[in-house]
Amino acid sequence: MYKQIAQNKRRTVLIMLAFVVMIGVIAAVFAVYFKDPWVAVWTIVVAIIYAVIQYFASGSLATMMTGAHEIVKKDNPRFYNIVENLSITTGLPMPKVYIIDDPAPNAFATGRDPEHAVVAATTGLLDIMNDKELTAVMAHEMSHVKNYDIRVSMIVFGLVCVVGLISDVAFRMVFYGNRRRNDEGSPMGYLLIMLAAIFAPIIAALAQMAVSREREYLADASAVNITRYPEGMIDALKKLQSHSRPMKNQNVAAASMYINDPLRKGFFNNLLSTHPPIEKRIERLEHGKKTF
Repeated sequence: MYKQIAQNKRRTVLIMLAFVVMIGVIAAVFAVYFKDPWVAVWTIVVAIIYAVIQYFASGSLATMMTGAHEIVKKDNPRFYNIVENLSITTGLPMPKVYIIDDPAPNAFATGRDPEHAVVAATTGLLDIMNDKELTAVMAHEMSHVKNYDIRVSMIVFGLVCVVGLISDVAFRMVFYGNRRRNDEGSPMGYLLIMLAAIFAPIIAALAQMAVSREREYLADASAVNITRYPEGMIDALKKLQSHSRPMKNQNVAAASMYINDPLRKGFFNNLLSTHPPIEKRIERLEHGKKTF
């Protein structure tokens, strides 16, 4: 498991570098279009500022986007106590606990580090899980906190938002900048901007997928190590599979935070899903029972 954690960290660094390179390439495309190298500099500066803001505000943004509300122990003693017990077991600071009013069974963890962590579950999840299954799901989320997956997710979330913002600007240039292109813009730059606007979000989604998938497998295994009860995680995943449904509040950039894919099913969503198929996650846990 420790080997896998180290491998994930190395892969994450490479993917982060790829994001930075991609933003740099898009900035260069803007410079070619406007025939001004300073455009590239300002694009990168704005992207960095935007990413930093996203990073520090990401926890609040995630809870706002999902409609989650913070609870204390008296609001839901069962859920709160499970998270509190896991916090003691793992030696982690007690995270803030949120509930999302949504019938789709799901949960997520977010925050920039264990001292600023948030864990959340939907009402749908709390309704269908028994105590052992709910403990396994929250152990999965606490594993994301312990392994610093939440920090990686927040960085990727911010970078995906940056790429989305830049792509949106590029599309506006393509559709509303014809007059400027004819007057002073570079035709080659115009072509490059079209390509960047189309392919940058796809590449960002692929990078996000690459970051998330192995971390889900690792969090499943880490949850079993915490609870010492593989069947709890396996049964929880089976229930997530049989009761799976899209969430009411959806955001593609935040989808990787959840234990189960919160998006509507479709060809492209399945192709670029940030989550491995649940049956494969169950298969790995079944295969690894003897090693836990």
